[in-house]
Amino acid sequence: MLAHVIPPPRGYTKASNGLVRHARLGSDAKILVLYVQGLPEGDRDKALSEHARAVQVTGRRYQKAKAELVACGYVHEKREVVAGGRWRTVQVFSNCPLTEDQAARLRAGVPADGYEVLSTGTGGDAGACVGAGAVPSAHFPTVGEPSARVVGGQLPADEEQGKNDPHPPTKADDDGSDSDGGAEVALGERVLLSLRHERRELHLGVREAHTLSGLAAEWLRRGVSAADLRRALSTGLPSEGVRSAVHFLAHRLREKLPAAPESAPPPEPSPPPPALITCAGPGEEHVFRPNVPWATTCGPCHQEEQRAYWADVRARSEAAPEPPPWRERFAALAGGTEGAEGAGGAEGAG
Repeated sequence: MLAHVIPPPRGYTKASNGLVRHARLGSDAKILVLYVQGLPEGDRDKALSEHARAVQVTGRRYQKAKAELVACGYVHEKREVVAGGRWRTVQVFSNCPLTEDQAARLRAGVPADGYEVLSTGTGGDAGACVGAGAVPSAHFPTVGEPSARVVGGQLPADEEQGKNDPHPPTKADDDGSDSDGGAEVALGERVLLSLRHERRELHLGVREAHTLSGLAAEWLRRGVSAADLRRALSTGLPSEGVRSAVHFLAHRLREKLPAAPESAPPPEPSPPPPALITCAGPGEEHVFRPNVPWATTCGPCHQEEQRAYWADVRARSEAAPEPPPWRERFAALAGGTEGAEGAGGAEGAG
């Protein structure tokens, strides 16, 4: 594809490549971010739905775009009670993803983890928080020294502009992080990074997850599975919400650490083999280890003895005369009984 691009000299809005190429944001969501970012500071004090109505994003399209921005961390909402018992919804809108902790600090006007202080607007029942500098003067070219970047926390204060790196920092690039290796540490870090899919308020950065990976690895070493670890960290959260995900997870990993599994007793040593004894069988003198205490012959000699014994039993049974048939035995038994009775009668007569 051939592209011919002429950059506009004025009247434009800068957008990061991460926003333009975001795979989970639709075109309506990206247009909303660029539209709100390019508004003057005084025109941002409106609800997000009013801004969407201005660019003809309404109805189902607006609901879908807002859901995408909330899921990706570009929009944060919180309901709070105002004077008179009324409720209002405060919206924090940024042109870069923010965690719940960063959004809460921005609502309070506190710098969030190295980002520049944002100018906020809160009016009516909703507010939009998007950083903005002073409006340039009408004079061309604009008079005055350039000011620092203050748009929506787009660039951290300790980060320099340069080539975009699509890959997160590796463990070797982390300063002061735990360098313990092992599969448990890597698995624990993946579990911590996956918590953002369970609860958005448990969103951790790569450096934060690597810092806590040692504590998570200790859970895995004590027999806890990755699914059980994820469930233990993402359930039972405070009703008022999590103010700082990294501090909350560090406290839970330390306080709810399961007990170390009891070490199994060492196996009993196997008994020593029986001593060698002399075989009592025929032939040359030889020794063997008896498998039972009363054995006196080795296996081959014992088989020969058994074979000879049963051969003798078979020979004697074959040499013995066959018993008479049952009729003859019955007749002999009956004859013997009659003879005994006759002899008894004779003695009585005498």
